[in-house]
Amino acid sequence: MELAIDADRANLAGVTNRDVAAASATGVSGYQVTTLREGDKQIPVVTRLRMDERARLNDINDLYVYSSSGTQRVPLRQISRIEYSLRSEVIRRRNQFRTITVSASPEEGVLASEIMEEIRPRLHSVAASLPPGYRLEIGGEEEKQVQGFSDLAVVLAISVVAIFLTLAFQFKNAIKPFIVFAAVSYGAVGALAALWMMGAPFGFMGFLGVVSLVGVIVSHIIVLFDFIEEKHAEGEPFEQAVLDAGIMRLRPVMITVGATVIALFPLAAHGGPLWEPMCYAQIGGLTAATFITLLLVPVIYAICVLDLKIVKWERRDVAEKIDGTELRTQGATV
Repeated sequence: MELAIDADRANLAGVTNRDVAAASATGVSGYQVTTLREGDKQIPVVTRLRMDERARLNDINDLYVYSSSGTQRVPLRQISRIEYSLRSEVIRRRNQFRTITVSASPEEGVLASEIMEEIRPRLHSVAASLPPGYRLEIGGEEEKQVQGFSDLAVVLAISVVAIFLTLAFQFKNAIKPFIVFAAVSYGAVGALAALWMMGAPFGFMGFLGVVSLVGVIVSHIIVLFDFIEEKHAEGEPFEQAVLDAGIMRLRPVMITVGATVIALFPLAAHGGPLWEPMCYAQIGGLTAATFITLLLVPVIYAICVLDLKIVKWERRDVAEKIDGTELRTQGATV
């Protein structure tokens, strides 16, 4: 049911749609006119039609509408009529709760995350002042970002487990994959440091850049470890195998990292605020991970072999032929 207001008659009578709404709502639902104090209690005083005057919907026509801009009044039946119709009403809900949505769009060149950092304290104060049963939730880009973080975290966990199983199968050792992953954390620190130095926010794209570093760093360490294992199979001493791996694999790793970093600079400079965090994270992470791979990983490997002895450098016999004579020598033992 709705009141169809005749706009021409309402204007001639000097009443507005708001006056009509106030009169009809007061007659049916009531309107608080004052508050009665009784001891420590406050009792609201509400005025509305008597029960026998609002028993039928047609009784609304008997109401008088008072003008908010003058003293004139007019019967409601003279400026409106009651209409009945069947239709689906729209009740806005979000996650099954009735919702009032306040939305805005940032200006050009301003990130939504920057605006949220500025207004977040005031939003917390508004949320704290809400009555029981009401709550404030942040949607839009921040909600998608949080959801994207959780999805990427699940993908990252699955990827790490899959990489660990692959490395354990390749190296036939459960300790060596942990040495490989030791450099990943340092690469993530380098990525976060690059974001901090460049003033880029750590949002979804920045987190995506950090996650994408895992595969690149692991591939570089596998290149280094593979050479060490080859020298191990040839019976070379441990110290010499580690030094040779660092020297021989320096150029392939530097070429790969250099090509990637140089290719990321144009996108970081002209890609806008969307791509800058990811590019800076990858540039900083790859640069830091390169030195970690070539310097710190061999040191961690040496500590595990020489000091902790959790990785065994097994003794192997190597057969060599010198001038047609077969000479058997013992491989290095650690």
